[in-house]
Amino acid sequence: MTRYADIPKPIRSGIVVVNPETGTPQRIIVLQFNPDTLERSIAPQSAGDSSDGGAGGTGNGDRNEALRLKGPAEETWKFTAEIDATDQLEIAAPDGIHPQLATLEMLVQPTTAQLRAASRLSQKGTIEISPIEMPLTLFTWGSKRVMPVRLTELSVNESAFDVNLNPIRASLSIGMKILTVSDLPAGHRGADLYMAHLAQKERLAAAARGGSLGALGLPGADVLSGRG
Repeated sequence: MTRYADIPKPIRSGIVVVNPETGTPQRIIVLQFNPDTLERSIAPQSAGDSSDGGAGGTGNGDRNEALRLKGPAEETWKFTAEIDATDQLEIAAPDGIHPQLATLEMLVQPTTAQLRAASRLSQKGTIEISPIEMPLTLFTWGSKRVMPVRLTELSVNESAFDVNLNPIRASLSIGMKILTVSDLPAGHRGADLYMAHLAQKERLAAAARGGSLGALGLPGADVLSGRG
């Protein structure tokens, strides 16, 4: 008879905020429930895009570049995350799910200290103030998907509240862009993590079983040479 203790706990997806200099995790956000679906969009950076050549994408330049890539594909992820305080009744939640929501929102907000520092520089007459740099953010979906990301969308739908109007249930639409070596400077920890993520894809692709020309209804390799 199977005991509940024998059933392995599911691995949770989540977000890890990392110090890019030391690699030390500054905050670990474990999603309460794994999303039911993931929407992934992968767009190749083709050197032969019509925008790189003449009108209509014609011309010798486009023909020469048709099979070339300018860099890693641009990949975006979208999913819906659920937060529900009523599912954790054994944990005191005097603020409802405000802390969990605030933690996610701070991934796309500068801190008050950073804003005050920028304001002081402005008051001193600094002509050019560099944009505020955020910590390195990683999204994890099991051990085979650990990648640097930038949040591009965070939409919150609060659907239940306690007597003090603290939200206790919410649905979050989260969108993120995978950061590649095209987005990060050479030597950046995020660039190294992207390369490790890409190497993992290569290993998984190498493990896939290849098909046969017969399964495609092709009589032999000659048909691929243009002579068949």
